[in-house]
Amino acid sequence: MKIKRTQKPELDLNRKLKWLIFFRALFAAVLLGSAFIVGGHENLSFFDRPLVPLNMTAALILILSGFYAAILPYLKPLVRFGYVQLIIDTFLVTSIVYVTGGFSSAFSFLYLVVIIYASMVTFRRGAMIIAIACSIQYGLLVDLEYYSLINPFGMNAGMLAANCDWEYVIYKILITILACFAIAFLSGFLAEQERRAKQDLWAMEEQMMRVEKLAATGEMAAGLAHEIKNPLASMYGAIQILKEDIPFSPDRNRLMEIISRDADRISSLVNEFLLFAKPKPGQAKLIELDNLLDDIVAGFQTDNRHNPRVSIIKNFSPGMYIKIDPEHLRQVMLNLLLNADQAIADQGRIEVQASPEGKKYIRITVTDNGCGMTEDMIKSIFDPFFTKKPKGTGLGLSIVQQIITSYNGLIDVRSAPGKGTRFILKLPRETNPPSHAL
Repeated sequence: MKIKRTQKPELDLNRKLKWLIFFRALFAAVLLGSAFIVGGHENLSFFDRPLVPLNMTAALILILSGFYAAILPYLKPLVRFGYVQLIIDTFLVTSIVYVTGGFSSAFSFLYLVVIIYASMVTFRRGAMIIAIACSIQYGLLVDLEYYSLINPFGMNAGMLAANCDWEYVIYKILITILACFAIAFLSGFLAEQERRAKQDLWAMEEQMMRVEKLAATGEMAAGLAHEIKNPLASMYGAIQILKEDIPFSPDRNRLMEIISRDADRISSLVNEFLLFAKPKPGQAKLIELDNLLDDIVAGFQTDNRHNPRVSIIKNFSPGMYIKIDPEHLRQVMLNLLLNADQAIADQGRIEVQASPEGKKYIRITVTDNGCGMTEDMIKSIFDPFFTKKPKGTGLGLSIVQQIITSYNGLIDVRSAPGKGTRFILKLPRETNPPSHAL
């Protein structure tokens, strides 16, 4: 069974939560095992102080892990469930820190562990939220201990925060908070990089499948288009001769015009079909992207196909260069702009953005707030002759796919019914452009 694109992030999150539950239970088991070993060495039972608080906390973690595993298959959306687990984990870590010495506990590093796996599950935003929760809880715990409102279990008086210098207590709190946010920032950054890489990988997989399908269709299409084009040219020439030789009459002239118009339409369709089947190689030139995109958008705004009630917002980073045939890029962008424009029924907006994607690529996005598409439509929009437009040929996006692939680029689409559509292009970036770039 083929997994849909929209299901992949949810399945990925489901896998991460399963691993999180497993390692949480493993940690609790190790904690319990360690407590039993220490208790056996000191002749202490499960319910003797000072082991009982730690044992009860570890047992609670095991029970929660079993509960999480039992309800995981029945919960949606999983992101909320992930946040619930993470918040509870911060309180469990605070409990462990409290029962193992509070200010002097060797387990305060567990706050950093929670933040790291929070970034894996909920990415940068979740890591920052958990860092805030950990900082507040740790600071509050140490403050309560410093003012003797709570006393950790089994600690010598000399190791309590209340008996330390105020400057040292503040220093340790600030260092712990700083570590929490530093780890949140770094792990969140890496998690975002991982998410973006996975999205690109999923998009590349889909593009490869589309390219394979188009290649098979294109071979057949090229031969079929030539077979149609040759007799069509003969028919068109014969019509012109007949128009000159047959005596004029209104009915005859009307029929000839209908035949000529339909022949022109078929010829135009065949030319598009040939362009899809065997795109012209073009003449790649080094161009400054923001200038060319600005010209393309300005030209589209004067096109009679553009809805004047649809505003176009541009945001192009300067100094980006790519090697491409300008007419190919113009054809790609006009197709995407026209699709975005036609997806908006009355009034709306289109956002065109271009920015660097690391050092090797440039990212171009065309976003509209139109009707959007279902996932079944997204899977089919790059297929030849698939269209929902009454006058469309259904070849526009197929040609866009062929052009982008020929430049070792990537095209992806994100959409949802009623929420608009975003087309994403990634093209190789020229990092050392010469002075003669266009």
